[in-house]
Amino acid sequence: METYEFEGKTAEEAIEKASRELNIPVEELDVHIIEPGSAGIFGLVGSRKTKVRVNITREEEVEETDTANESEADNGIVFEEEEAEVDEAVAEAAFENYSDNYLENSKEILEKLLALIPVEAKVTVGQSKGKINLNIEGDASGVLIGRKGKTLDSIEYIVNRIINNTSDKKIKVVIDSENYRQRHIDSLNELALKLGEKVKEQKKALSTPPLNPHDRRIVHLALKSDARLDTKSRGEGLLKKVVVILKK
Repeated sequence: METYEFEGKTAEEAIEKASRELNIPVEELDVHIIEPGSAGIFGLVGSRKTKVRVNITREEEVEETDTANESEADNGIVFEEEEAEVDEAVAEAAFENYSDNYLENSKEILEKLLALIPVEAKVTVGQSKGKINLNIEGDASGVLIGRKGKTLDSIEYIVNRIINNTSDKKIKVVIDSENYRQRHIDSLNELALKLGEKVKEQKKALSTPPLNPHDRRIVHLALKSDARLDTKSRGEGLLKKVVVILKK
């Protein structure tokens, strides 16, 4: 497998650029969003491009036939298998403990950024699984989270850029506020489980709203252990639905 990185104003633009420069059809590219784009925070910080990592899959895809979804196929909808498993061995090998200097530097960068917005909040720092975790306490109004977490993602991106520009190693900083990220995961897990129960009761395929790759992965994993269900991604572009179906 070959890996490349591309940038664009949107994920679609970055993927199209990858397809054009590598001279490979989009459907043969395994795409992962590594840096989501943003229009900035309250106009204080400029926009940034979306960065994607592209893994080229050169093997022929095996076409799946599913009689439970013949009506979907008649409408020209293509189902794409979603990779739901994370290589834990590789992840474990990448774990490392950061020194107190890295922890304090990342905390200080975030505190200075919050002072520019400005907002009164306390920042606590810790680390787990090779990541520095910064938690913002006191954002009860959710102003630092923003709609669908986009403001929080922008803040996280800025902190990562600053600390990595001053470091000789790759550092991953994850920023949360009012436990938003875990609440979001819990919400997606709940959605997946409820959808799965409805599929088993009604004995027909049902789908989620359009989701980004990260959120789709959570849904796939939530239902992966259910022996009666299978999940597929449906649609084109960055946002796709997850379709839950009964196994044959």
